[in-house]
Amino acid sequence: MIPDDESVHPVQPYQADKAYVCPGCDLWIEPGVGHLVVVPKLDPDLRRHWHRGCWFKEQRRRHGSTDVV
Repeated sequence: MIPDDESVHPVQPYQADKAYVCPGCDLWIEPGVGHLVVVPKLDPDLRRHWHRGCWFKEQRRRHGSTDVV
């Protein structure tokens, strides 16, 4: 389940050309690593880049579900 107030976009490894800090684990997402960009619909300037596993763990924490897309 993806919250209605956030948009989630996959970034393929070949598209990942910058390094970002994942808010889930505070580790770097290096260039060339596929990940997810999560954009709050009401405040797109607060978009964050997440490791896939960290985002899924965050969704389980928020919603108590294992059925995350």
